[in-house]
Amino acid sequence: MERSIFEHSNVFRFPENVEYSADGIISKRVIDRPSGTVTLFSFDKGQRLSTHSAPYDAMVQVVEGKAEIVINEQPFTLGTGDSIIMPAGIPHAVNAVERFKMILTMIKG
Repeated sequence: MERSIFEHSNVFRFPENVEYSADGIISKRVIDRPSGTVTLFSFDKGQRLSTHSAPYDAMVQVVEGKAEIVINEQPFTLGTGDSIIMPAGIPHAVNAVERFKMILTMIKG
């Protein structure tokens, strides 16, 4: 069964569907299925997700602003329109260089 805050068969723009929170992070589940999830996030400047790993690949797509994604201790700077895949089992972190919004897609294998 699919759970989503987004309605099917409607056109939408990701950046317009999540607000910023002062000194916070907001997440909204776009699609939630047993095979994977798509989540929309907003990060205020200076916010971060500390180093962790996941048992499956995860793809970040920055839809607004600028972020630093650290994979296996190697930093990558991503801006609007950039994407990166964080491989399963490898430590990674997300840092808000400035306010930014991203889509996180995780495919369970």
